[in-house]
Amino acid sequence: MAVKPFHLAWFLQGSSIAGWGDPWSGNIETEWMGAGAFLDLARAMERACFDYILIEDSIYVGQNWKNSREIFLKNGISIPRQEPSVVATLMAAATTRLGIVPTLSTFAYHPYLTSRIVGTLDQISAGRGGWNMVTGSSDLSAMNFGMDALPEHDKRYLMAEEYIQICKGLWGSWEPDAIVADHESGVLIDHTKVKTIDFKGEYYASRGPLNSGPAPQGQPVIAQAGGSKMGKAFAARHADTIVAAPRGTAAMKKYREDVRAEMVAAGRDPEHCKVLFLLQPIVTETKAEAEEKIAMRRAFAENNIDRMLARFGWSTNLDLSDCDLDAPIGELTTNGHQSSLAQFLDGSKGKTLRQAIIDHTTRGYCVDVVGTPEDCASQMEEIIEEVGGDGFLIEQPNVNRRTVASITDGLVPVLQRRGLTRKAYAHEQLRDNLLDF
Repeated sequence: MAVKPFHLAWFLQGSSIAGWGDPWSGNIETEWMGAGAFLDLARAMERACFDYILIEDSIYVGQNWKNSREIFLKNGISIPRQEPSVVATLMAAATTRLGIVPTLSTFAYHPYLTSRIVGTLDQISAGRGGWNMVTGSSDLSAMNFGMDALPEHDKRYLMAEEYIQICKGLWGSWEPDAIVADHESGVLIDHTKVKTIDFKGEYYASRGPLNSGPAPQGQPVIAQAGGSKMGKAFAARHADTIVAAPRGTAAMKKYREDVRAEMVAAGRDPEHCKVLFLLQPIVTETKAEAEEKIAMRRAFAENNIDRMLARFGWSTNLDLSDCDLDAPIGELTTNGHQSSLAQFLDGSKGKTLRQAIIDHTTRGYCVDVVGTPEDCASQMEEIIEEVGGDGFLIEQPNVNRRTVASITDGLVPVLQRRGLTRKAYAHEQLRDNLLDF
């Protein structure tokens, strides 16, 4: 049975300088403040007919290695990062069909502000705005906002439930036809179609209504990365698209089935939420070149263990600098990214910390997709056939014109010729394109 078309989106690690040090990064160290790199990427994604670009974010400088910022600043590990809503606005202005989905953290933005920012993005993009909802994972980020630490993991999701109810209420505080612009009566807005929400919860409150007016999509598209049990349940209740990273096709299939079952239990149609699996394909002209890239990546990890562990600690909120590299991994817990830690530990059984971090950082996210454009297209088709859908969220560790072109000008044309991805957008708005197949 032929595989039906699947969706593609791009996962942008928030910094425009992420590719610094790569031979093909150009003069990024002097150009990173400008919008050029971001806009080139957005236009390339639109030419390749991607559904959306997700702008990942964090709001802190790493210090999860020897309790120091040195290794993070010296090597540009997730730093610098610019305000994603500003970058999203520029991307929206440079495109006409691509969905634009910035990350806004629930602990850093009040729900009224998030509703207003994302609603405005939806307006200026004519219905292509979205919001990647995250609850945060680092106590360092919480400290930047006057807190001692983030709330406990599960509590963050209890708080997020109130948060998203306010956002939805505010987006719904304007009826779609509230702006009547009746020149005869002199009425611009029908006041009976704009409502307060008067939400008062345990953690958040907002009176409303939103003052920016109705959003073209009614409610902007919500993206969410639900990896933990509570995260998956939350995503099933609220997300229009889910960022997922379970390791291996069997785990990918189970994840999608679990989320879809949760959606049914919540009274939602599972076809209304697209699960996109993180993928870091290595696309090259020859198989030999692909093998060389893999060998180079592993050699880099072996020679930069500190950097690999610091980067892992940045995402998991752990400082492993005092651990014995050549001893088995002990018990680890975190209030940060629990699914990331669980996946690391699951793949590290019987290994030393050195072996585990090398293996963890040199493989792809969900599955390894490697080879020529034809090879990679075949692998992706087989994965989707086994998993059942819905598509991939593609990321590259070093974002430059060459790595982007390997996807948009190498891989995507093959997928399009096989009828696996769209050749043109069928709709003007993001949600409609997500629901197209």
